[in-house]
Amino acid sequence: MKFRVERDVLAEAVTWVARGLPSRPPVPVLAGVLLEATAEGELTLSAFDYEVSARITVPADVTEAGTVLVLGRLLADISRNLPAKPVEIVADGNKVQVVCGSSRFALLQMPAGDYPTLPTSPNPTGSIDGSTFTQAVAQVAVAADRGDTLPILTGVRVEVDGEKMTLLATDRYRLAMRELTWNPGTPDSAHVALVPARTLSETARALGAAGSIDVAFGDEAGGDGLVGFEAGRRRTTSRLLDGEYPKVAKIFPSSSEIEAVIATADLIEAVKRVALVAERNTPVRLRFTDGSVAIEAGTGEDAQASEAVEAHVQGPDVEIAFNPGYLLDGLGAVGKDYVRFALTAPQKPAMLTGQESLEADVDTSYRYVLQPVRLAS
Repeated sequence: MKFRVERDVLAEAVTWVARGLPSRPPVPVLAGVLLEATAEGELTLSAFDYEVSARITVPADVTEAGTVLVLGRLLADISRNLPAKPVEIVADGNKVQVVCGSSRFALLQMPAGDYPTLPTSPNPTGSIDGSTFTQAVAQVAVAADRGDTLPILTGVRVEVDGEKMTLLATDRYRLAMRELTWNPGTPDSAHVALVPARTLSETARALGAAGSIDVAFGDEAGGDGLVGFEAGRRRTTSRLLDGEYPKVAKIFPSSSEIEAVIATADLIEAVKRVALVAERNTPVRLRFTDGSVAIEAGTGEDAQASEAVEAHVQGPDVEIAFNPGYLLDGLGAVGKDYVRFALTAPQKPAMLTGQESLEADVDTSYRYVLQPVRLAS
């Protein structure tokens, strides 16, 4: 195998494919990236760890077609640090020579014959705007569980019903849901998939710059246990999580006694400052009164902080406490200039939604429900 490719093209391609390589692979070949050069002038780079696959095809000046397997992270590090000149890669015995200007590297070939076969490239079920999908995934994935106690909660539930797509995630302490419109291949398209949140987030960020992302569910992805994404010449698949996702939609409050609208950026900055004195797992307290919300942290002999932010409050005064990290996650995910708190009681979940201005209608396409922290009496 012998080919020449632009440095930036190679670096971007290898970095994208190698981003999900396991740091401690169960078998050595899974640390590799497969390079396949064809006589048609295409270079395809692939990675697979039996859970997630990634594949990208880029143009190359191919002198001799062939396939090699090399350590992915090492090739990514090398390609990013090469001088801004064309890169020539040649298979030479059990080595792969990488030459760029006066820089020369010799990488050990890994046994390509032992590399697993990647899942079949999916046929799309529908497509969705890249930037919209990236934002939606970021808004919801923030609420997915990051531990291993309940693996099913580490996923994002993706449900499709015709043109409507709903993303949902929870870690039992908060719940995030985003509804958006996509372009299904058939009007009666209906699918439910539980995608690992980390994989979905990385995929959305990697593909979101594209104008449109093709999505494949179920059989269209080559099997009921897979979901596929494709944008441009980049393709990726992920194995789905098994199990029945809890029926958490009922947690969303259907009514509220108190509603407060606050400038999102002002509240974020105030909570960040006040939370500086909050010890680990110590809540911040929000006291909603007519015209303002007071944010406080710390009690007794501990360090204390307080700050007030203008708020448009409807309903009786109420004090409620939240984990500051979870609260900031929700405020950051709302994505609007103003955030609306819908409250029922100090011990009942609060729902956060966004709106463009004080006078604008509330946007319920994104909802973030946060369980309060019980205050010591």
